Amino acid sequence: MTDTPTKDRPKDRPWLFRTYAGHSTATASNELYRNNLAKGQTGLSVAFDLPTQTGYDSDHALAKGEVGKVGVPISHIGDMRTLFDGIPLESMNTSMTINATAGWLLSLYIATAEDQGADRAKLSGTVQNDIIKEYLSRGTYVFPPEPSMRLIKDVITYSYKEVPKWNPTNVCSYHLQEAGATPVQELAFALATGIAVLDMVKASGEVADEDFPAVVGRISFFVNAGMRFVTELSKMRAFVDLWDEITRERYGVEDPKFRRFRYGVQVNSLGLTEPQPENNVYRILIEMLAVVLSKNARARAVQLPAWNEALGLPRPFDQQWSIRMQQIMAYETDLLEYADIFDGSVEIDRKVEELKAEARDELARIEEMGGAVAAVESSYMKQKLVESNTARLRDIELGDQVVVGVNKWTDSEPSPLAQGADGGILTIPDWVEQEQVERLQQWRSDRDQAACDAAVADLKSAAQEGRNIMEPSIAAAKAGVTTGEWGNCLRDVFGEYRAPTGVGKAANVDASGLSEVRATVDAVSDKLGRRIKFLVGKPGLDGHSNGAEQIAVRARDAGMEVVYEGIRLTPAQIVNAALEEGVHAVGLSILSGSHVPLVKDVLERMKTAGIFDIPLVVGGIIPPEDAELLKAAGAAAVYTPKDFQLNDIMADIVRLIDSKAQAA
Repeated sequence: MTDTPTKDRPKDRPWLFRTYAGHSTATASNELYRNNLAKGQTGLSVAFDLPTQTGYDSDHALAKGEVGKVGVPISHIGDMRTLFDGIPLESMNTSMTINATAGWLLSLYIATAEDQGADRAKLSGTVQNDIIKEYLSRGTYVFPPEPSMRLIKDVITYSYKEVPKWNPTNVCSYHLQEAGATPVQELAFALATGIAVLDMVKASGEVADEDFPAVVGRISFFVNAGMRFVTELSKMRAFVDLWDEITRERYGVEDPKFRRFRYGVQVNSLGLTEPQPENNVYRILIEMLAVVLSKNARARAVQLPAWNEALGLPRPFDQQWSIRMQQIMAYETDLLEYADIFDGSVEIDRKVEELKAEARDELARIEEMGGAVAAVESSYMKQKLVESNTARLRDIELGDQVVVGVNKWTDSEPSPLAQGADGGILTIPDWVEQEQVERLQQWRSDRDQAACDAAVADLKSAAQEGRNIMEPSIAAAKAGVTTGEWGNCLRDVFGEYRAPTGVGKAANVDASGLSEVRATVDAVSDKLGRRIKFLVGKPGLDGHSNGAEQIAVRARDAGMEVVYEGIRLTPAQIVNAALEEGVHAVGLSILSGSHVPLVKDVLERMKTAGIFDIPLVVGGIIPPEDAELLKAAGAAAVYTPKDFQLNDIMADIVRLIDSKAQAA
């Protein structure tokens, strides 16, 4: 007798295998995609660079140093054609991590697919299109909440008719966990976002009552899975139950297939470590188990980070390793031959019910505030995330949360994985930005300017009049309008927005170990004749503010006066703030790989302004050779993920200020 699949018990189809990929140029990214597909990847997941994500062209002042660093630059339809050259979009499933400019990138995708001869009704894939979590964690928002939600609605109400196989919004809790969310917060904040989106679509009156269940069925989610395997698996089962409950009770959806919790996942990157990075391979595998083992809560698509993402960008081999991990799980094990192996587990059921009860309580609190958007505008959600992340970091600092190779068992043999000439990572050449800018300028000079002007005018009218912006955006894409022109057009109509930082209201979780640092802060402040003032800045377009927020909170709790104005500041704005505020030190947080040009720019401006004597420190994912470059340029200190003891960083900053004061 053999225990293999039969006609009566066929083997399940595996989930979509993806890697989150894109870098430097559309040509290089196209080669990467085609190679990954040849290796057995079954779907694409596109990473865009920060100017593309925030609606700027590659030659905008804020784009300096950011072009091609964390993803591929897409400035116009020509770039999109190059990106998907030789990839038949009608038969491809493509996920695009794009939010504020989701309508634009989807328009470029549709226009490119139609250039290939594809029927837009057959296109399948996803745009993330979740702006709420951008205000809370990732920072690539552009417009205020109300018009941003309107743009989400436009994509949804357009897609369900014109691109019916497309997932028009992908409610994303992934970045909430990266910002420190607890499992309950991840559940509640994501579900509250889904409710806010569906309430808005229903209230718009643009979807007939009989079609609304089908629209509900196109809402998908994108989640995170961390190292606490049992809790993470239970969280996914709780998501399934709660979404079914919400769609049935709140929206009256009767068909079970429209109530399904459909989700993709990238497992946790926050827990990947710079020290002993080879350990990350095991972390990634364990995290994947939480989203594939339970059949009733299994992911529809999985993308895994690479082992070296705490060091820098992964190389093609590193991404292949992550693809192979999924393939081995799906094809070499018997996982897909069985029903849910956790059904009936007393412990799993107990944990699921506990998470559901706590998430319902949190959802009720958010509902009382007026919903997810109100909880963003009041800074409630952001404040809670900052507090949770503070607690997480304090547990690591105190050793209550063990991280192997970081705060326990730190002695190690040198890792051969990171010993090559490339340092074990992919580095984006400096020429990438200049060549992209030159191609963009040539594109502008070659196009029909009158057609572009007319398309932008129609887009602006649609935005002002409340018409759906999708068809005007597709027309603009086909006319040759650029990403920056689309973004500027809607900025003119909707304005821009700066989200609350959550730092000022965040409570200190545990001040243990700070007394010595506070005493030093007091002593040096007395010498200076006023309280130490520390500016924390986020130059460029990098919106990942978690590190900057934690530094700002810890500096505040150590007794310093802190100046922190949030994300997306130009070097000129940071230097002006340092001058106007009379700060004693400047700290820059940069996680996008653009640290060398941005830090050098800030230092040059400080020199011109006559404040080069103020110590400047830098934090981010910074390779050792770049750290030496920054120090040679004038940076007083460079911190990377291995420097997890925040109190030690605070003590360093105070010493730097003291030594500068004594030298003066």
